Amino acid sequence: MAEKKMGQLSFADGVVSKRSSSRRDKLKEISDLIDWERFGAVLQDLSNRGRGEANYPPLMMFKVLLLQRWYGLGDEAMEEALYDRLSFRSFAGLSLEDDTPDHSTIWRFRERLGQESRIEALMAELARQLEGRGVYLKQGTLIDASIVESAARRPRMKESRISTTDPDARFGVNNERRRYKFGYKVHIAVDQGTQLVRTLVTTPANIQEIDVAEQLVQGDEAALYADRGYDAKRLHDQLSSLGIADGVMRRGKKAHPLSDAQKALNNRLSIKRRPVEAVFGTLKRSYQMGRMRAFTMARNHTAVALACIAYNLRRLHVLTSP
Repeated sequence: MAEKKMGQLSFADGVVSKRSSSRRDKLKEISDLIDWERFGAVLQDLSNRGRGEANYPPLMMFKVLLLQRWYGLGDEAMEEALYDRLSFRSFAGLSLEDDTPDHSTIWRFRERLGQESRIEALMAELARQLEGRGVYLKQGTLIDASIVESAARRPRMKESRISTTDPDARFGVNNERRRYKFGYKVHIAVDQGTQLVRTLVTTPANIQEIDVAEQLVQGDEAALYADRGYDAKRLHDQLSSLGIADGVMRRGKKAHPLSDAQKALNNRLSIKRRPVEAVFGTLKRSYQMGRMRAFTMARNHTAVALACIAYNLRRLHVLTSP
């Protein structure tokens, strides 16, 4: 399979580099934090070509998807930006003379990431590099879930609750206002102190938080903090068996209401776990997670995972900047 040769610098590239060297290049600073060759190994042999087309380097295409997430660009807008913006070309590894991928090539590559489960391997590789840098504090893990609405029209509650357009989406209850939403539920585990996302799980919106909790426990944290939706014996037992401090808020019952001491403890735990809500806010506000854009679980999970990778890279830049 032919692969395009990219990034061979010309005289014009050298002139542009000298002209812009006095300006701070945040994309280059992020790029310098990561061993990209290790990502390239994960993506080896991943094709993005159409019939009769040469194959673009998978690592370059992965960087294009990250640029999309950082700058909120659709596939066609990304195609235009790669053609016009020098900083984008430089980050992706493209010289001024290189051809750039069109929107259909970008779409195909993102599809292949989901189909071959490479997105999970990319998240694992970033986690290994963050672990190797000693970035995780591991003082605590904050876990939470949030519903992201489907791109499809919401079915009427009196009719079938399954959409023919987005058959993987389901109705779920929004914890904040107890209102039904139609879509998917994103479950994350966040490192306390750094606010880096350590684990991501995507499910239909009707899956309960506690059913995913076991997958979010890292096993190396000193404590785990969560809201009342995770108050279940199986999670408490898991934390006890691992020697992890239990910071799960308790839920009162009619027959056994919470004592004043338990209510006071819940208030303290609520403050501890609150930063995870800020992470969701950032993902929804700045990483196109306010609403899903695709109509299958696999495609939406790939999009959310790319958002979390992009978020973690930018967060790493903040944490390591002087």
